[in-house]
Amino acid sequence: MMIHRPLEGIRVVDFGQFVAAPGASQSLVSLGADVIKVEPREGDWVRSGTSFGEAILRTYNRGKRSIALDLKDSRGLGVAERLVSDADVVIQNMRPGAMEALGLGPDRVNVLNPRAIYATVSGFGLRGPSRHRPGLDIAAQAESGLMSITGELGGTPLRVGTTIVDAATAHVLTEAILAALLERERFGRVAAVEVSLLEVALHLQSADWTGYSVTGSSPCRRGNGQPGVAPAADLIETSDGYIVLSGYSAQHWPRLCEVLGRVDLAGDPRFADNEARVAHREELLTELSVALGGRTSEECVQLLASNGIVVGAVRTYDQVRESDDVIAGEMFTCGEHFDGSAFDVVQTPFRLGGDSDRTARRVPRLGEHSGEIVTGIGYSAAELDELVEAGVLLIEEPSSVGTPA
Repeated sequence: MMIHRPLEGIRVVDFGQFVAAPGASQSLVSLGADVIKVEPREGDWVRSGTSFGEAILRTYNRGKRSIALDLKDSRGLGVAERLVSDADVVIQNMRPGAMEALGLGPDRVNVLNPRAIYATVSGFGLRGPSRHRPGLDIAAQAESGLMSITGELGGTPLRVGTTIVDAATAHVLTEAILAALLERERFGRVAAVEVSLLEVALHLQSADWTGYSVTGSSPCRRGNGQPGVAPAADLIETSDGYIVLSGYSAQHWPRLCEVLGRVDLAGDPRFADNEARVAHREELLTELSVALGGRTSEECVQLLASNGIVVGAVRTYDQVRESDDVIAGEMFTCGEHFDGSAFDVVQTPFRLGGDSDRTARRVPRLGEHSGEIVTGIGYSAAELDELVEAGVLLIEEPSSVGTPA
């Protein structure tokens, strides 16, 4: 089997923390890049011992090389300058102004290495009055309008149940970096990359924003159903759980009625066309619930899907992990912690050449690769020892944290 590694030979220096920047560099690892994760001597926050941090560490830092470095010391800054001088990509999502304060802002990196693509993730963009504000996923969800349209009709705003903006930003950042690399290779032009959580959160709602522009009506919380069509994304209770279904088109609505043995609904004035169904959504859902409620979720999926109706069972994490489609698609792979233990991680969501790289990648110990990285950029063994003794560089001993893989 041929493994496609289109970024082999590309070096990425990752100053990122949390999800957005490390998530992008994790995708670049999957594509073959050599990613050096630069951490403070005390380690990235994700090594703090919280369950949330540990999950982020394992998800977004596999297969990277870790160097633990004091960037506030001039000698540590010198190491970082050598690193970026040999990099193809530099990624950072530190607090606004932090990289400039350290002496590693885009202008300085451009002097050190004009071919390096400098990629920045911010909370609210680099041009507006909020450019210096720290930004996290939840702030972007709130200030982009996403929370205002999420939740039950008449209820309070809700965040999406995962760090959706952070995760989407990682994908957008990857896309932009790949485009910048292609432009550099094809045309010799080097472009800085800027991505903000706010912009990505807005982009996730693109169709809603266009609809707002056309209609002049601001979207509101409506629960599961889509506001302009019915039935669409509507929740139906089954004998053992819930399903969601969509059957609002002129083709699918009559077919849905026929499959359910309720052809009378197609001619009912309350449901005769989409506008009427939207106006009488609650009555519509009552009729559909009666027609489907005696079946299990899986029976509903089989019945409706086999007749061309869009349907999905609302699955728990346990049920998703046991799904035949998830198993057949090999949508999870195995990661390895630096203590040698294995864990499940979601696979990269695309394939190259009909397959993808299924290599198990290990989470690096803090500073595990400090020595090899520093000597690899020209420091002598004596200079390495001096950096360690001065407390500028941390080299973690494998025996002190577990059994290495």
